[in-house]
Amino acid sequence: MEDAFKYAHEKEDEIIWMSQNTNELDTSPIINLKIIEAVKKRKYNLYPYQQGLLGLKELILKDLGIEENFDALITNGGIEAAYVLTRAMLDKRDNVIASDPSFLPIHRQVKLCDAEIKEIPVYKDPYRMTVEEINEQVDSNTKFILLIDPLNPLGTSYTREEVKGICEIAEDNDVWIIDDITYRDFAYEHTLTTDFVPERSVLVYSFSKNCGFAGMRLGALIMPNEISEEIHRWRANPLSANILAQVGAKAALETKSQWMDGMIKQSRKNQGIIKEAIEDIPGVHLPVYPSSTNMFVIDVEETGLSPEDIQSVLLEDHNIFVRAGNYVSKRFGEKFIRVSFTIPEPQVRKFASVFTEVIERMR
Repeated sequence: MEDAFKYAHEKEDEIIWMSQNTNELDTSPIINLKIIEAVKKRKYNLYPYQQGLLGLKELILKDLGIEENFDALITNGGIEAAYVLTRAMLDKRDNVIASDPSFLPIHRQVKLCDAEIKEIPVYKDPYRMTVEEINEQVDSNTKFILLIDPLNPLGTSYTREEVKGICEIAEDNDVWIIDDITYRDFAYEHTLTTDFVPERSVLVYSFSKNCGFAGMRLGALIMPNEISEEIHRWRANPLSANILAQVGAKAALETKSQWMDGMIKQSRKNQGIIKEAIEDIPGVHLPVYPSSTNMFVIDVEETGLSPEDIQSVLLEDHNIFVRAGNYVSKRFGEKFIRVSFTIPEPQVRKFASVFTEVIERMR
C-alpha cells in the first residue's frame, strides 16, 4: 500500500486504530464539558498566556510529585518538547545514547542537531537497556541518555534499581538524562530519574496517551529551574499551545483520580484478550508480556511473513490499522508488528478473532 495513513484517514470512522498508541478509552465527561464550555465562550479567539493556562503548569508538576525546584514549558505535544530540548542543548560534538527499538522521531531530532545517536540493540532479553550497556557507550562527548520509560514499542519498564544505576552513570560522567515518561501512567511501577538526579533530569511529558489527547497536540518539557531560562529561550512557539487542549488537560488532571484506575484496568484486560488469542499461533509470540504501556509488539518473524504485508491485509480487508515494526526500528523492524490496545473492548475482540485467520491465510 502506497500510503496507509491516507487510506485509513479516508475511512476514518470505519477504522480500528491500533497503529499509533492512541487512547479511545473513557476518561471523565467533565473534560469534554470544559472544552465545550471554552468553545462556547470562544476562548480560541485569543492567544493563550505565554506560560500556559493558569494553573496547568502547577498541576503537571503536582502530578509528578516534583512541585519544588522544577519548571514546565507547555508545548504542542511531547515531540515538540523533545525538539526544543535537543535544539537548546545539543551540538555536533555531542552524542546521545538510546535504544533500538525506540521512538525514532527523537533520534531524528538528535541528527538534526548534527549530533550522534548511539543505539543500543534491545530486541533481546531483558528488552531494555542495561546499566552495563549504557556504561560501555558513555564517552566524553555524551550529552544525554535517552531513557524512554516505559519503552515504546516493547512495553518494558525499568526497575527502581536500574533507574538508580543509570542515574549514577549520568552523575559520574556529567551527563543529562532525557526521561521520556509518555507511558508512565500505564506502568505497573515507575521511578522518575528525579528521585536520584533531579539536577540532571529533563522530563518529556505528554497528554496524548494517558488522557487520550493525541489529536490535541499538548505536552510539556519539565526541567530544573537552573536551566529553565535557557530552555525557554528556544521555545518553538512563543504564544503557547492550543487553548482548548489546555482547558481539557487541566480538567483531566483535576479529575484524574476518578478515571485513571478504570482506564488502566480496561487497558490491561484488552492486552490479555490479545495474548490469549495469539499465543497458540505457530511462529507468533509476544516478546514482552504484560506490557507496561498501552501497546506491545507481536513477533511474526518465524511465520516468514512481512510485517508490512500483515499491516496491509489487516487494513485493507478488515479496517484494522496496526503498525509494521520499521517505524520504531530499522534494525529489527522486519521481525514484528506493533499493536496498541487502548480502544473499546469489542474492537480488541475483533482484532483477536481476525488475526489468526489473517496469518493462516497469508501463509
